[in-house]
Parts: sequence; structure tokens; C-alpha cells
Amino acid sequence: MAARYQRILLKLSGEQLAGAAGHGVDENVMTGIADEIRDVHGLHVQIGIVCGGGNIFRGLAASTRGMDRVGADYMGMLATVINSLALQHALERRGLFTRVMSAIEMDRVCEPYIRRRAVRHLEKDRIVIMAAGTGNPYFTTDTAAALRAIEIGADVVLKATKVDGVYSGDPMKEADTVRFPEIRYMDVLSRGLKVMDSTAISLCMENKLPIVVFDIGAPGNLVRVVQGEPVGTVIQE
Repeated sequence: MAARYQRILLKLSGEQLAGAAGHGVDENVMTGIADEIRDVHGLHVQIGIVCGGGNIFRGLAASTRGMDRVGADYMGMLATVINSLALQHALERRGLFTRVMSAIEMDRVCEPYIRRRAVRHLEKDRIVIMAAGTGNPYFTTDTAAALRAIEIGADVVLKATKVDGVYSGDPMKEADTVRFPEIRYMDVLSRGLKVMDSTAISLCMENKLPIVVFDIGAPGNLVRVVQGEPVGTVIQE
């Protein structure tokens, strides 16, 4: 089955990479995600990835404990670089050419993020992992994912989660929640649904960039989403 999307932006949270431990990088989880990405790459899909860093350090949480917010956010950005390098290692072990590009320059570790260079890597079938968020404090990695997707001309943002879509409430805590197969951007914002932060949703809405929220823990789900199967929740106009 052919791919529905030719260029995607995959958003991975740090919590997912941590697995059941809740911190650090779970090798089994990383292996499963890398295998899924390899299968999607085999469909000749161009892949950009943004990783969160919450499994290592969460800037906003640290700021509530009294740490300077700007400094805490920069620490969180550095945590995303660690996750990105770990994912690069897992992907290259599978023979996939991968580049890590950071919004904070660190030439001895990875390339600086330059939009045209990132697009060129994608055109050469390299997987591009875009690290360090937007390079600015006060912006989440969700917003970074939306921004990078727009910059590289992605067809869709794939928001990988632990649940199988967007619900009317928290399915982990509430028994009577309803899953939406599709939902409009404005409905996500007006209902205050905790899918992505409002800045990320607004960016996607303004640029008519669809978002698919899905459970990446189910084997084969990433491939099914890319092929256009009705997996998860589609957020669009």
C-alpha cells in the first residue's frame, strides 16, 4: 500500500522514550520506535523528527520549583539533544542515514539547524532529527514540531502518544470519555484539550497543516498512519 504522505514530521515525547521507568532512555522502546521509522522510510517517505526531553529534564517543572525559567528551558533543550543523539544511534544501527540538527549550535556534536540544509537532507532520503526545540525559552517542543513541519514543508504532523487518539477528557482517569476520529483545530482550543499546546495548534491551523494523534506503542501503527488508515485522531479544519 502506497504512502499517503510524502514528507512527515514525527513528534516524539521524552516520556515515551523513557518507557515504564519514567526517566532515561528505555532501549526496548527505542528499538521499537526505530524499527517503525525504518519501515516508514522503506515506503520512500521523507522523515523529520522532533524529540521532547521530559525524560531527562523538564524546564517548566524546574521553574515552578524556583529555578530561573530561561536557564531551566535551556537545560530542557539540551535534554532533547541527548534524546536525538540516542535516536540517531538506533536508526544508524539499522542502516538509515540520519542527521541531528540543533537550534543551539554545538558543532562538535551535531549540525546547526538551517532550513534549506534540512530540506536538502530530506531530499537525499536522510532522516533529519531537529533538536533543541526552537532555540528559544518559553516555547515547547510541540511548538517546535509545528514550526519545523511548516518550515520544511511537511504534509502532516504525527503526534506520537501513549493513547489512541484525542478524547473528550483524560481516558486514563475518566471512564466516560469519548474518542474523536476527527476534530477541528478550534474545537481542540475551545475545549482546552491537552493534545498540544495552543501555540502549536494555532500554528498548524494558520498553515492548514493536519495533525494526527496516535498510539505509537501499538506495533505497525506508524506505518498505518502514513498509509492513510483510520488510526488515531485527525485534527484539521
